[in-house]
Amino acid sequence: MSASALLGSDQPLQTAFDAALVDLDGVAYRGPHAIPSAPPALEAARAAGMRVVFVTNNASREPVTVAEHLTELGMPTTEDEVMTAAQAVAALMLESLEAGSSVYVVGGQGLRTAVTGAGYRIVDSAADGPDAVVQGFSPDVSWKELAEASYAISAGARFFASNKDLTIPNDRGTAPGNGSLVNVVVTATGVEPPGAGKPEPAMFRLAADKAHAQRPLVIGDRLDTDLKGARAAGFPGLQVLTGVDGVREAILASPVERPSFLGRDLTALAMAHPAPERHGDRWTVGAATAWVAGGRLHLEVDGPGTDDGLDPARAACAAAWATADYGREVDVETLPDLEVPSAHE
Repeated sequence: MSASALLGSDQPLQTAFDAALVDLDGVAYRGPHAIPSAPPALEAARAAGMRVVFVTNNASREPVTVAEHLTELGMPTTEDEVMTAAQAVAALMLESLEAGSSVYVVGGQGLRTAVTGAGYRIVDSAADGPDAVVQGFSPDVSWKELAEASYAISAGARFFASNKDLTIPNDRGTAPGNGSLVNVVVTATGVEPPGAGKPEPAMFRLAADKAHAQRPLVIGDRLDTDLKGARAAGFPGLQVLTGVDGVREAILASPVERPSFLGRDLTALAMAHPAPERHGDRWTVGAATAWVAGGRLHLEVDGPGTDDGLDPARAACAAAWATADYGREVDVETLPDLEVPSAHE
């Protein structure tokens, strides 16, 4: 199998891996509410010896605030078990910008705290001649702040971004993310900043160090940030179906965004995961067999298979990915319906 194929695990993931690097929105909670299966699943994983670090591209909240929120939702968490994009971008800045430099901050308190903690001096406007501008998401970011950032960058300030997510899912739907706001400044200045958050690998490596992990597993719902970042960091990734991307997106995923494991939700941590097996041009997982003929994905299911019901999806991913890796296309209009309605709890 290719390096981007689905993996198998004879053991439950929570014993096969020593740490879970867990995304927040779409994995632990959705909007203001915990995903119902998340608190007991994480409790069971911790009881099995798995360490947990929550990894978020949200740079507006401080780690202690994130930890308190998770605790309120039934997932007891300490400040040390949170890694934010604000912390990651502060670490990125230190690689090329001396501590003590002046910085104009566009974003929330979490970003300001991280920047100050890294030894930088925050200034109030472009008129102060900042050495750098750092931008992170906050729902309160205004045109005035974006304009000040643009003035400073045009005058020669370095530009950094906590992350470049174009959208943010919430309980009302999909809203513009930090990447959309960063693009406003890019349009005004022509300067493209480096990003520190997912899918950049540094954030996952920092989180793994925080967990003292030797065998970390990244868990997320988005292929373009969580799973792409996992592959970039060289860590296996588990895609759960409680957030943005579903089975269809997994089947069509590019090699750099493919998950290593597929699960309905965080209960997948307590399961062993069957590995796809190749038989000629067919791929079998449990009772499900998939193959591509004439550009069309075909699927047969002969029995109940794994308890989570995702063996057809796993077989479909294996067959579609193998076909794509040989340079042949899969007709997206004829994909079978493999979505899992109950995954969005």
